[in-house]
Amino acid sequence: MAKLSVGIVTAGGDAPGMNAAIRCCVRSLLAGEAKVLGVRRGYKGLIEKDFESLTSRSVSGIINLGGTILRTARCDEIKSELGLDVAAKNLNELSLDYLIVIGGDGTFRAAKEISRRSGVACIGIPASIDNDIDGTEETIGFDTAVNTALDAVDKIRDTAISHERFFIVEVMGRGSGFLAITVGLAAGAEFILIPEKPPNVNNIIERYRMMKSLGKTSMIAILAEGAMDGLTLVNELKKKVDAEVRFSSIGYIQRGGVPTVRSRILANLFSSKAVEMIFEGKKDFMVGIVDNKIVEKTLSGKKRVLCERELGMLDLAEKLAI
Repeated sequence: MAKLSVGIVTAGGDAPGMNAAIRCCVRSLLAGEAKVLGVRRGYKGLIEKDFESLTSRSVSGIINLGGTILRTARCDEIKSELGLDVAAKNLNELSLDYLIVIGGDGTFRAAKEISRRSGVACIGIPASIDNDIDGTEETIGFDTAVNTALDAVDKIRDTAISHERFFIVEVMGRGSGFLAITVGLAAGAEFILIPEKPPNVNNIIERYRMMKSLGKTSMIAILAEGAMDGLTLVNELKKKVDAEVRFSSIGYIQRGGVPTVRSRILANLFSSKAVEMIFEGKKDFMVGIVDNKIVEKTLSGKKRVLCERELGMLDLAEKLAI
């Protein structure tokens, strides 16, 4: 029987724990005597034929590293018919049996289409600091990003208290509030502003004044970047609140850094399950975690929306901030 040939690609935004996932995939596949090929620079590398053979030594010493040794890149070409056709053609030329895709919802949507055009089965491993992939309650990298952002907010809180200031702290999340809600609750923030519930400046001002009347001298608002423009919010607040208002964007440090234990463990559990599905001959599935169990789900490429538990966290944070 011919050996299976499996490709691995990391696409879209990087997330801490991707390297741990690559390592587990490579060594688990090699243990099953499969051939492993890495696609460099995401889907751009697939289109431009940037490949490398992966061995056990290729993934030595990477479990603790952020980013991805395979690199990644935003690829507008993969959104076009021509780009998808070229990617599918190149995949066929490699004679791969499977392609493991590590990334977010956009990565999965492209994988589904490439698989349809090429006939090469894809298995998805969810890795995104936004935690917004349908089919899993958590993604690789989310826990690390939360801890990175929380560390920054804790430090900003020191200055807010010392100077009796109102800080607007922007975290990532263009279309989702998962990161903001988790960081906000853990940091004891007075406000959590998310895209799913577009902020009302008048309501923020009213709540600020209420808390000020109760003796609050400093406050923190966690703002998901997609909720509204942070500087615009600061300028509006400066006109109507009796406090120094400051803006701080945590930015890209949330994407990098040493992956936490949680991110590494998820990477290993997800990747081990993905390889298991490959050897079982399953096609076009993704791995996820639901009710603390590793599960297999149809590869959909849909975004996950806030569930009752997460909306409850938002309500709890508001109640505890008084």
